[in-house]
Amino acid sequence: MSDERTIVHLLRHGEVHNPEKILYGRLPGYFLSDLGKEMADRAAHVLAHRDVAAVISSPLERAQQTAAPIAAAHKLEIGTDPNLIEAANIFEGQRVAVGDGALRDPKSWRHLYNPVRPSWGEPYKELANRMQQAVADARVLARGREVVLVSHQLPIWIARMAFEGRRFAHDPRKRQCSLASLTSLTFTGDQLSAIVYTEPSSDLVEKASKIAGA
Repeated sequence: MSDERTIVHLLRHGEVHNPEKILYGRLPGYFLSDLGKEMADRAAHVLAHRDVAAVISSPLERAQQTAAPIAAAHKLEIGTDPNLIEAANIFEGQRVAVGDGALRDPKSWRHLYNPVRPSWGEPYKELANRMQQAVADARVLARGREVVLVSHQLPIWIARMAFEGRRFAHDPRKRQCSLASLTSLTFTGDQLSAIVYTEPSSDLVEKASKIAGA
């Protein structure tokens, strides 16, 4: 039916245990912190009474862990889609805070010449294409119902900008995609009709920032 409604929820994973504060990217072995597990449970609670037909995750551990309580609540197996994986980044495995780590090394500056592409990682256009494909595949799978896709901040943010027809170049500090947040895409038939952003774990995110700043 042309007026049937399908909702694709893009869920960012919860907080990760990362005491070294490195850019872990696609590296294996990075799991949710205790607070991150609480965020995953919060997302599962929020989605518990929704008509979720499938839960599909990035292959990375932190995303799979975030997906687990949602899948359990709906008695579903977790599907895995490599299109949902974190963006590739040349600085993976290094500290990249401003004035710290890799960004202080002049040898790294050659990777920073083009923020529009960006020159230090996976091109935004390629990232948008694979995320749009993940959403399209999920929408077909769950047509007329809802589906949860667990991914990462940059892929979700670029997907949102792509669906909104916005330019990809942006200030990373202004991304509206906090830990365990939901960017929900509503499709009426085959047309995108609404994008709604919610933060079920806003209080836990605030708690995490206070702990990090302690």
